[in-house]
Amino acid sequence: MDNTAGSLSQIQKSVIIGSLLGDGYLRIVPGRKNAFLEVNHSFSQKDYVDWKYSILKDITVSAPKKRVIDKVRVAYRFYTRQHPEITELYKMFYKNGVKIIPDNLNITPLSLAVWFMDDGSKCRKTDVYLNTQQFNHCDQLKLIDLLKKFNLEARLNKDKIYTRIRFIKSSLLEFKRLINEYIIPSMKYKIEI
Repeated sequence: MDNTAGSLSQIQKSVIIGSLLGDGYLRIVPGRKNAFLEVNHSFSQKDYVDWKYSILKDITVSAPKKRVIDKVRVAYRFYTRQHPEITELYKMFYKNGVKIIPDNLNITPLSLAVWFMDDGSKCRKTDVYLNTQQFNHCDQLKLIDLLKKFNLEARLNKDKIYTRIRFIKSSLLEFKRLINEYIIPSMKYKIEI
């Protein structure tokens, strides 16, 4: 039997979509019909995991837990319950088990903020990136087009053998304005432009 909950709120959907653009992933257990989200970050990001949990709490199995991976790495994670709306997101974001960017994706400023907290970085004062190396070239171009809906300009930037998204300097203030209210205190250093 699936452990489903009520409908997702718009805030919950935004956090889940932002997570999927970043480090989050969805799974369907064989023999079950609905997918669930795993939120899994380094223990050093405990505040961030706790913040996500506070938003998704009513659709989770249990509170976040510390998990020792090896002598150096310690994770902090939680899972949502299996949920039909998460299954719909799974169908949108996964093709043959690989995470993709859907053609009809819409994001909110909250989704953008979660994406940045998951996978954003800053190098020097004016180089701000979204580490999208996990996505193929075509999907990265879709993401750049998606950012244009917020009047944000970005380009692909070479990172070793992969590419990632780098914001054009003239878009940084607008980017910060869009996401600033959602950035949790322990992540503010990422957006100090």
